[in-house]
Amino acid sequence: MAGMGKLLAPFRALLLMLAFFTPVLVPGAAAAQGGREGGRGVVVIRDAETERMVRGFANPLFRAAGIDPGRVDITLIQNRAINAFVTTGNRMFIHTGLILQAGSAAELAGVLAHETGHIAGGHLARLPEEMRMATIRSVAAMLLGAGAAVATGQGGAFGAIALGGQSSALGGLFAFTRGQEQAADQAGLHYLETVGWSAAGLKRLLERLLDQELLAVGRQDPYFRTHPLSQDRLEFVREQMRRSRSTPALMPAALEGAFAMAKAKLHGFLDPPQRVLRQYPAEDSGAPARYARAIMAFRAGRIAEAVAGLESLLAAQPGNPWLHEMKGQVLFEGHRAAEALPAYAAAARLAPAEPLIRTAHARVMIELGDPALLPPAVAELEASLALDRDSAFTWRQLGIARGRLGQMPLADLALAEEAMLEEDFPAARFLARRAEEALPPSPARLRAADLRNAARRDNLTPEQRAAERENERRRR
Repeated sequence: MAGMGKLLAPFRALLLMLAFFTPVLVPGAAAAQGGREGGRGVVVIRDAETERMVRGFANPLFRAAGIDPGRVDITLIQNRAINAFVTTGNRMFIHTGLILQAGSAAELAGVLAHETGHIAGGHLARLPEEMRMATIRSVAAMLLGAGAAVATGQGGAFGAIALGGQSSALGGLFAFTRGQEQAADQAGLHYLETVGWSAAGLKRLLERLLDQELLAVGRQDPYFRTHPLSQDRLEFVREQMRRSRSTPALMPAALEGAFAMAKAKLHGFLDPPQRVLRQYPAEDSGAPARYARAIMAFRAGRIAEAVAGLESLLAAQPGNPWLHEMKGQVLFEGHRAAEALPAYAAAARLAPAEPLIRTAHARVMIELGDPALLPPAVAELEASLALDRDSAFTWRQLGIARGRLGQMPLADLALAEEAMLEEDFPAARFLARRAEEALPPSPARLRAADLRNAARRDNLTPEQRAAERENERRRR
């Protein structure tokens, strides 16, 4: 996951949310990464398979809107509420509840199309300043002082970061105008039509939301306390669908399949066993059901059963990188690292553009303790960082591997990168200075000097200086 500094910076500056759907649902089990849920905190989840699935839906919609997909950051939040929202800086946040509760891939596509309409319409920039600042204060109350706990192998969410704060702050968001919501709906419908996807999913979700209006306020979806009445929007969507001159096709089979597998994976990791078995009973022999049950067995410590379930899936889908990755994780966390290595190697070979997988592959090589595996581990970590330089965990693994190879100046440089991302500026200054002094003239030495200068107190923001003073006070 990107370092805490990179993750929190947009919140501390100009964070504004356009929440889409947040029905009240029964809270689920504890977060797969040991994070908190149900109003006690926010957990950001990283999972290569789920992220790739979401991108498979979002990127065509971004392109239809004239938005470069590479300029939109998408973050998964563990929360059982159906919700998606966008913030300044082209950041889109998606609750796992949206995936878990969506009845079809078309429903997910409808929500993402609506949120794309908010981004393309620049709605955040047109909000009144007093609303902007009130929202910033509300969310800042949740996130200021947050700490990071980078987990490294629970729940298929490798690299997750738990953010402290109160998720109740999300309830402080203000209502947005009917015009903005309808404009986002209209734009979303246009994008769906452009890519040839049905808008029926958006319509179905709005119909489901109407049921929420009959609930008492205390049980009502927060959406209805912050957004215009959904009946008007539903009628607008229905009318636009009637006027459409095209007959959109069903969602592509590949997207439907990816959606079903990612949804099963989230159920397997985030739900208690009883709920998993209700959703995917033993008599269900479909691939998603077997996937969910294998992950459920893994969570219960039944490693052999989980591996057997995954191998049965791999027999039918040998080219599926996510199944190889999952098998590698099960074996690695089941203390069978030597067996995990070929599984992760297969996943990295099949999905070379996934930094999370390449980092996990390198970590297994490092943990095996074989000096011959350290150079390929370094190569994997450098390939991962070429795809995502904001992963503090990957920088730490690179520092460990370099250190074990006896390359101490380069190890210090990698750990200085980690410290900068974690906003541990004293450590960043110390490590960068030590690396700079030991390295010969080279790009690496120049980078060490850049890090040392960036971590100087007079180059920090007032908030960063205050945080550093507080950390020093606590150390004393």
